[in-house]
Amino acid sequence: MTVCFPHSAFWSQSPPAPFARKLVRSSCIRFRGFLLAALLLTGSLQTGNVQAGEWPQLLGPNRDGVAVNEAELPLKWPENGPAVVWKTKVGAGVAGLSVLQDTAVLFHREGDEEVAVCLNSRTGEERWRQTFAASYVARIVPDDGPLCAPVLTDDAVILYGAAGNLHCLERKTGKIRWSVDTDEQFNPPDSYFGSGSSPLVVDGKVLVNVGGSRTDAGVVAFQLKNGQVAWKTGAWAGSYSSPVLTKPGDQTVAIFVTRLETVGLNPATGRLLFSLPFGQRGPTVNGANPVVKGDHLFLTASYNIGNVWAKLSSENVEVERSGLMPLASQYTTPVPVGNSLIGIDGRQDGPPADLVCFDPASGKESWRETSFGYATIIRVGKQLLIMKTDGELVVAAADEEQYRELARVRLSNSTCRALPALSDGYFYFRDEQTAYCIDLRGTAARNDE
Repeated sequence: MTVCFPHSAFWSQSPPAPFARKLVRSSCIRFRGFLLAALLLTGSLQTGNVQAGEWPQLLGPNRDGVAVNEAELPLKWPENGPAVVWKTKVGAGVAGLSVLQDTAVLFHREGDEEVAVCLNSRTGEERWRQTFAASYVARIVPDDGPLCAPVLTDDAVILYGAAGNLHCLERKTGKIRWSVDTDEQFNPPDSYFGSGSSPLVVDGKVLVNVGGSRTDAGVVAFQLKNGQVAWKTGAWAGSYSSPVLTKPGDQTVAIFVTRLETVGLNPATGRLLFSLPFGQRGPTVNGANPVVKGDHLFLTASYNIGNVWAKLSSENVEVERSGLMPLASQYTTPVPVGNSLIGIDGRQDGPPADLVCFDPASGKESWRETSFGYATIIRVGKQLLIMKTDGELVVAAADEEQYRELARVRLSNSTCRALPALSDGYFYFRDEQTAYCIDLRGTAARNDE
């Protein structure tokens, strides 16, 4: 197990003016509402024969924000915007929808229950509903709903609630197969906003950053078939980032950004392969997800933490560059475009954030759209779908050379924090009161009634 740093001043660098970022303690109070349950799996390991219309977890089939086998959008919308196919009321939480085949699953909180609802993805018709007693009480912000979007497999739905309750349901019927109270079983320290790191399903196991730092259960693997513990490892506290899966060399590696440390684990056994420090004590969180680009790893966080670019091998990580520029993202995961990454630099609860395209290896910026506003990003071929938290959808060219806006439409007048989904040209998102399915494919007139 090896970690190398190119210099000793990794955590002591000062940001270049005028981009100094100050830690604002009160922002922690507002951050839970901004978390996307940003849950991802990166790389080509699970793409397989993905069909257009599959978005089974946050950030898509590979959890990298890239739509697979999805046609670019014609952008021939009526003046008042694309058509609303269906919409439904939602409760508390910021968990987005997940879509697989013809089903969409929503996870939210209604009163004293966390509720999973399976809908026909094209009509919005409810197919089944499953409820669970909700015990989480928000300590910092009023929103006490779930953060983690459902994870869908061919026959299962995995849910991870705000109080650490992990559930496995039958996808067709909603019948509960098993449930585990991870807080009770592994006794993690209280976190700012409840549990918010999405489970990763790989090879018949459900891997979760439980955060059981007092019980050597930082990461726990459960058997998908019965919920039994396959392995547990590490004294790492939980985070609001979610694991990625990659394969440097001949070793499959699950990468977890925990509270203060990023670790690479063998997903079959839990063996620690490598680690590096990433994070900061105090009122901070790691909310963005790690990005694997070729044989390199990119990490980013706000709160004066910045970003890291590191070389990966099967049992080694070597930091090649680090700093506060060009990206310090509160929770948005940047998407790959050619040799570059495009992401949101800044915070949702601060001054208007920038949209920036940069080379992660050198840190050099290609372009920066200042005061763009906080947003999340999906890449569809040569297009970017940028869902702003103020309810606007911006379509821009996935261009490494310059920012080119192609279309802009307001989809909601409410705050939109949950990561959206794209399925065969249909766009699924939720705001604070409503979940929507929007037809981005054609020219059908919009109807908001």
